[in-house]
Amino acid sequence: MKIAFFDAKEYDIPAFERFGKERGIAFKYFDTKLNEDTVGLAAGSDGVCVFVNDTVNAAVVDKLYACGVRIVALRCAGYNNVDLSACFGKLHVVHVPAYSPYAVAEHTMALLLTSIRRIHKAYNRTKDFNFSLSGLTGFDLHGKTVGVIGTGRIGRVFIDICRGFGMRVIAYDKYPAEGIGAEYTSLDELFARSDIISLHCPLTEETHHLIGREALGKVKKGVVILNTSRGALIDAEALLDGIKRRIVGAACLDVYEEESDVFFRDFSGHIVEDDVLARLITMPNVIVTSHQAFLTEEALGSIAETTVQSLAAFAADEPLEHELCYGCGETERCRKARKARCF
Repeated sequence: MKIAFFDAKEYDIPAFERFGKERGIAFKYFDTKLNEDTVGLAAGSDGVCVFVNDTVNAAVVDKLYACGVRIVALRCAGYNNVDLSACFGKLHVVHVPAYSPYAVAEHTMALLLTSIRRIHKAYNRTKDFNFSLSGLTGFDLHGKTVGVIGTGRIGRVFIDICRGFGMRVIAYDKYPAEGIGAEYTSLDELFARSDIISLHCPLTEETHHLIGREALGKVKKGVVILNTSRGALIDAEALLDGIKRRIVGAACLDVYEEESDVFFRDFSGHIVEDDVLARLITMPNVIVTSHQAFLTEEALGSIAETTVQSLAAFAADEPLEHELCYGCGETERCRKARKARCF
């Protein structure tokens, strides 16, 4: 198979090359993102491999299909950037439902600890031989209440980590799971009780701007908000306003609503035109990392291996274990029930 690999980074290539050679799959790497202007680069390919900020809308789907592409392989779990209805009957879509939940959950806790113990500020000070402790007072996590929104694999690992710190854990999920070690509540109750809120849910129409002005009117004053899931779960302008009004005590963001034009690129020495992001970064109680929570050796290997396995199964005309199916309107659920391809 020949696969056009969009939005390629140097850390992606080694694992994909290793697993691709084992299964007879050749990748052609492009730095550019997939969109309506770049879709022509996929001509002559059997499939495309895309990431979170590539665009697979109806227009792109039609152009991919016209140039012979028959499979879209997402090297991530989320698929809100793919029009599954447009793909149905034309392009099979596969993703990586789980690569390393530990990578993302551990990064979430790293952000939280960095923020509340002022580690980033202490690091900058000591680099200048400033060993003053003034302004570095934090607070204990032990005994605090953390509200986890989304109790899939990553959310459950994060819950386990929080329990290890002696925190009280409450959770919300549309589809509650058994035995997660947390008390399920309504969203309103979670907002009202949580000292810390951590987002681990997918981005859907229902969860878009889940944390917005209405939600911030219900939270504890001084709440810490963590997002390592999808940027648009948070209304960035509402968050900025909540920080300025001292409602939000701190925010730790590995994702951002309008990240596609900024993240994964070097803007040092340049002016960032996104005023909201620029203002968030200047806030002393905001930490932003550039969608790096997944970035561990273990996760990169797992992503490549799972993606290549899906592509090899497609080439062999076998069932696609990780296919995203639109036909029944239940995405993966119908595939699991029928144990067959989406179409």
